[in-house]
Amino acid sequence: MIPWEHLDTAVVPDGGGELRLMRRGAEYSIMAGAIELMNSRLSGSEEALATLVCARVGPGARLLIGGYGMGFTLRAALAALGPQASLVVAELVPKVVDWARGPMAHLSAGGLEDPRVSVVLGDVSRAIAAGAKAYDAIALDVDNGPEGLSRKENDRLYSREGLAAARRALSPGGVLAVWSSGPSEAFTRRLKSAGFDVEVVPVRAGGGKRGARHVIWLATNP
Repeated sequence: MIPWEHLDTAVVPDGGGELRLMRRGAEYSIMAGAIELMNSRLSGSEEALATLVCARVGPGARLLIGGYGMGFTLRAALAALGPQASLVVAELVPKVVDWARGPMAHLSAGGLEDPRVSVVLGDVSRAIAAGAKAYDAIALDVDNGPEGLSRKENDRLYSREGLAAARRALSPGGVLAVWSSGPSEAFTRRLKSAGFDVEVVPVRAGGGKRGARHVIWLATNP
């Protein structure tokens, strides 16, 4: 068994703890304490986050992605959208972007250099609050979903106030897509009470029938 190698540590702003970048052979992992937030072998549900939402908004969409991760959502979105699309990636931890351009550059596949892409360093809630009807879709892959485990401040994204802000930022018919490591009936009810039309889609971490069961909410702004 090849041992894990600790490549780097990133400090999460505002007292959010640390992230560790780990490597084992060709496999990469980003850890928050004992919690594995993402693994390069299991990208299916992150890719599904992009393909599901892009299929609903069309090839020229204005898309906000909250949380870069390992870039799988961005890569899938770039493949699904057309040349007139625009994508904003909001990443809280600057070193995550450094890792994407450094040891994990092969995973990003040049996505960060695509002319359709802008990277904003900071909390995605600021990008959401930046303008009314600024986006046709918002894809959130932050923490482990609405039942966040690593950063308490992320809860506000999924609160009633956070969902109201997302609705204001979306165009009519726009879609808020939320990735989660597991289901939450409470969050489904919260989305509906915020005025969204809601679809809950189960997906596999490895794509197809492989890997852990994850959940994606597709919440349409009527």
